Amino acid sequence: MPGPADSPGDVMPGPANSPAGVMPGPAGFPGGAATTSYDLVVRSRRAVTPEGERAVAVAVRDGRIAALHEYAAPLKAAEDIDLRDIALLPGLVDTHVHVNEPGRAHWEGFATATRAAAAGGVTTIVDMPLNSIPPTVDVEALDAKLRAAAGRCHVDVGFWGGAVPGNVKDLRPLHDRGVHGFKCFLSPSGVDEFPHLDLAQARRALEEIAAFGGLMVVHAEDPALLGDPAGPTYREFLESRPGAAERSAVEQVIRLARETGARAHVLHVSSADCLEPLEAARAEGVRVTAETCPHYLTLAAEHVPEGDTSYKCCPPIRSAANRDLLWDGLARGVLSCVVSDHSPSTADLKVPDFAAAWGGVASLQLGLAAVWTEASRRGHGLDAVARWMSANPAALAGIPGKGGIRPGGDADLVAFDPDADHPVDARRLHHRNPVTPYHGRTLKGAVLTTWLRGRPAGGEPHGTFLFGER
Repeated sequence: MPGPADSPGDVMPGPANSPAGVMPGPAGFPGGAATTSYDLVVRSRRAVTPEGERAVAVAVRDGRIAALHEYAAPLKAAEDIDLRDIALLPGLVDTHVHVNEPGRAHWEGFATATRAAAAGGVTTIVDMPLNSIPPTVDVEALDAKLRAAAGRCHVDVGFWGGAVPGNVKDLRPLHDRGVHGFKCFLSPSGVDEFPHLDLAQARRALEEIAAFGGLMVVHAEDPALLGDPAGPTYREFLESRPGAAERSAVEQVIRLARETGARAHVLHVSSADCLEPLEAARAEGVRVTAETCPHYLTLAAEHVPEGDTSYKCCPPIRSAANRDLLWDGLARGVLSCVVSDHSPSTADLKVPDFAAAWGGVASLQLGLAAVWTEASRRGHGLDAVARWMSANPAALAGIPGKGGIRPGGDADLVAFDPDADHPVDARRLHHRNPVTPYHGRTLKGAVLTTWLRGRPAGGEPHGTFLFGER
């Protein structure tokens, strides 16, 4: 599969040298286009805009989308690329990525994670506060993370802060420094340096976050309903983390959000048992949203090979019937975002024992193709995928300029061939460690080129840090 900095095989130069002249555009397009010069023009008959798929020419100047023109409009540009029937998507926004640097950069780091993101059509990530050492639970730790990431990012990067026992005093300073919100666990996180909150601690944190208008994002599993796996098999691991544990924790989050007035977001919903309380809360006006992940939408417990712990994650991948219900919840808007929860580790931690192995799925580079493979089979279009994986995550984290192909926005663009076969070889991925449950599968759809603010991404790093507006 061509990397993001490679030229697409089917992309042809556009009419950059067409005769200049004023050409009135149809409704929705500016006229007089040829009198204006642009840095880049990308044309596609299948550009996915907020209004749906359209044939357009996207004109870029100074890293932003200056205008959308008629597809065949004669335009003056330093570079003019015609994708023809290759789709043009907005850059994806992945708000759930564990980069792990500093401290565990041998698991994943900013250089490798962001190169993988660019190769998968992701132009913005928001980094989770764990599993780095130190975790991002105060301003000093955020500064350490910024130093580790400086000059190494192939895409734009924002940051979540962490809410852990005893750091309520640190939440507002982190908010003021521009983190996009705060991650907490209601059950053990798996790393000692990031303890979970009990319900009283979660309430106190939510009260503080509500006071300054912030956002809490929650790993929602009820520790009272979790157990230790009885043995090494996937069935035993799955039984130890039932859907009831997710639902119970989601109900607790809803109650706390209702009582504190805070805005809360439920991370990585894997159980369809959560859909009913989430939908009821939304109808009631409680400020709670929720996401799911590619692995919950594309994989199924019945097909997990015994001993292949690349599939292990918490909460776990559940049944095919449960997967169908998640798709229904996504289509109805109960789940608003699809993000990776890219949580890699070194291969040696993925021992062939589901009780002992590290839990986390590595899929940052593969999320778009994985979701498109299943979405297209179920009758969903690229416009829906762009909404779930770009527009809605950008809105969740409050990142202006991202999430759509529209004038004034960042020129974050993806040339995506929706019909290409995409064989997955873990050894060719840009993730630091070649471990993924998609190894050996053939997905549908290939990223041909990714542009970050109008420049090809994946070569020389030119990503920037993103901070919430205060």
